[in-house]
Amino acid sequence: MAHETTSLLPRLVALIARLQTGSAGFMDNHQDAQQWYDRGYAAGMIAALDALGHGATLGADIERDAPELMSVHGVMSWGKAYRHGQEVGDRETREVLAPEQIHGHALSNR
Repeated sequence: MAHETTSLLPRLVALIARLQTGSAGFMDNHQDAQQWYDRGYAAGMIAALDALGHGATLGADIERDAPELMSVHGVMSWGKAYRHGQEVGDRETREVLAPEQIHGHALSNR
């Protein structure tokens, strides 16, 4: 599995970069829930990579959203889109990289 993980990491990082580029103006675009979802999905992927010990592979080009972002926007529809994307991004990244850990983490949070 280690070799598979090593070959998947660059692809996951590239996906995060594409999602962040595509959602670059999300803070100024509350009416576009897809941008907020995509940005949240990227944030969820980052969280999963960090938790699985792969955070160092992200590099300097990957932005980490401020933790207080949801304290301001969480109750709004666009914040809910972000949060949903974050949950799905975290879960799906774990499913790909560490399926044996899914029952101990993601499924218990559902």
